[in-house]
Amino acid sequence: MKRGFALTGALLLAGCASTPAEVATTPPPAPAEAAKPPAQLQYLYGSPEAAVVVRATNARIADYGVWRIKERPKDSVVLAAGATMDAPTFEPCGNKPFAAVFDADETLIWNLGPMRHFAQTAYDPKVWDQWEKTGAGKAKAMPGSVEMVNALRAAGIAVIANTNRSAVNAKGSEDTLRAAGLGEFKHGETLFLMGDDAGGSSKDPRRATIASKFCVIILGGDQLGDFSQQFNDKALPAASRMVLATGAGASALWDKGWFLFPNPVYGPWEKLGWGDIFSTDSEWEPK
Repeated sequence: MKRGFALTGALLLAGCASTPAEVATTPPPAPAEAAKPPAQLQYLYGSPEAAVVVRATNARIADYGVWRIKERPKDSVVLAAGATMDAPTFEPCGNKPFAAVFDADETLIWNLGPMRHFAQTAYDPKVWDQWEKTGAGKAKAMPGSVEMVNALRAAGIAVIANTNRSAVNAKGSEDTLRAAGLGEFKHGETLFLMGDDAGGSSKDPRRATIASKFCVIILGGDQLGDFSQQFNDKALPAASRMVLATGAGASALWDKGWFLFPNPVYGPWEKLGWGDIFSTDSEWEPK
């Protein structure tokens, strides 16, 4: 999950109850409920359409993993150090054991509790930190994710989480994944977290560490940064980011080792403006 994201305006409550000074001794009222949840939350967490898409993606991942290990690949799907999407090269596999590497939030689990809270207020890193520590039993496995990780493990493929949850809260994340029915993840072995190295929020160094020990045949995530930090270059214009993600290098990997989950709730795309989305040839006015 991307730390420090700001939910879009559509995710913010229009008005919240306030506590007048003259009654400050009484408990403040709970935030008022919006008439209905924001569209992003309605779709991802509540719609059968999203459930079908996510379950189908997980089924494809399981089928791909079982098929891929029938013939040992020469290379993993982790980009080698210094490789670009225009000229991709990959970490070699050798005789390393097989692994599938996933983001955690909105990839293996849905964070329904804090997402509801942030939709009614705003993103608060302190609240998220609390969730990392205490979310066990509250986070929900995404549709088909339990079956997917079980199928991969049964085939002899290690399932590893590489997430930007904090290393300080490693136990909370281990407990959360286990309580969601996703089995055991051990920090430093099958769970890699922000703070494990000097890379900060970039997952590239952690991916390199994992690829040094495993033949990574699958990468799964809900953000492009779950595949390469190149997509998160802040100097990269929106149009160039689109070209990078849909060009020949990346297109050869989508659904062929790289698997992307839908997440309309948060991501770098929140910063896109009208001009980034609609070109001049899309201009039209009703008559």
